[in-house]
Amino acid sequence: MKTEIKKIVIVGGGAGGLELATSLGKKLGRKGKAEIVLVDRNHSHLWKPLLHEVATGALDDGVDALSYLAHARNHGFHFQLGSLVDVNRDDKIIRLARIDNEKGEELVPERNVSYDILVMALGSVSNDFGTPGVKQNCIYLDNPEQAHLFHNKMLNLFLKFSSHPHENERVNIAIVGGGATGVELSAELHNAVKQLHSYGYEGLDNKALNVTLVEAGERILPALPERISASAQQELINLGVNVLTQTMVTSADADGLHTKNGDFIKADLLVWAAGIKAPDFMKDIAGLETNRINQLVVEPTLQTSRDPAIFALGDCASCLRENGAPVPPRAQAAHQMASLCYTNILALMNGQPLKNYRYTDRGSLVSLSKYSTVGSLMGNLTRGSMMIEGRLARLAYMSLYRMHQTALHGYIKTGLMMLVGSINRIIRPRLKLH
Repeated sequence: MKTEIKKIVIVGGGAGGLELATSLGKKLGRKGKAEIVLVDRNHSHLWKPLLHEVATGALDDGVDALSYLAHARNHGFHFQLGSLVDVNRDDKIIRLARIDNEKGEELVPERNVSYDILVMALGSVSNDFGTPGVKQNCIYLDNPEQAHLFHNKMLNLFLKFSSHPHENERVNIAIVGGGATGVELSAELHNAVKQLHSYGYEGLDNKALNVTLVEAGERILPALPERISASAQQELINLGVNVLTQTMVTSADADGLHTKNGDFIKADLLVWAAGIKAPDFMKDIAGLETNRINQLVVEPTLQTSRDPAIFALGDCASCLRENGAPVPPRAQAAHQMASLCYTNILALMNGQPLKNYRYTDRGSLVSLSKYSTVGSLMGNLTRGSMMIEGRLARLAYMSLYRMHQTALHGYIKTGLMMLVGSINRIIRPRLKLH
């Protein structure tokens, strides 16, 4: 039996949420078959795997970020700026917090948005596991604002060193978390130093930079095969990164990190990139079932376990694979979930059976700035996994972002954006210097 769905609300404009809003807008919104509303707390979208490049200045998000309002207008959906406060499942209403200016003056009052179908696509934030001092002294890389904060502090540290090279022996930066973000940031920092030196930062070179990457597990990049992990670690060591594995951080202060074995890691700048969780306010929101890291428990159809009118996708969804293991928090999983969610919403509207989600691992790739890219690709061609490194891996890594752009803009516009990007690399500085 067909279900009358007049309004579909998607909360969260990350990789999965924005792709879903775009697809539904083109299919339903433009034709007046349903009203599609995207809600996000930010004005613009930036692909989260690029945040480490924003942090070092390798990417200018002022150029690469996508305006939600403009994209909504061009793709048949509506955008509302706001932060989710609560969900009223009985009345099918979500409540958005008031919006204030920098002085705390109210710009937009608290408001309600009704829905027939609600999709939660809020993504994830860093999980500090309650480690003392982390929130006060470490920078997370969960959004562009935090990446900008890191960028400004990094530039100030390098400027201070360049002006007083004899007073400061080295610039010490510590990164906690040996996953993709921590590894990629470690490499990008060395590229940033090289670029800044070419722009006149005297005395600033790789010898002046001391990057320590701290991982509690046995090896960095645990999601990748051991050979690839070892290759990436050796590449970082060759760059000068001090890689510490099996090292658990017990606390952080203004001067550095304290570890379980009693060591102290001195640092002028601290980054926490270890672990993820859904935002804290998601814990048991509206009586929905959540797990220990606040993710919404979903059925194989991606409908939440306690309410079939609410879907969840991406990092904020707790979805199990056929072998009982959780679906990993990766951009490719969010992309796949968005595609299935789109199919299932249309099926609901047409009275057709819903499909189950099956995660397909396309492999994992990690970019070590311009120095190297390593990873594994998985698919039918290789009947398993294929380890790739170097230029081929770099091309594959870039193709992931192009796939995301294509899902949002189509092939022609993505091709034009690639052309503009190539021109910008010629006429703009290689590093954002402000």
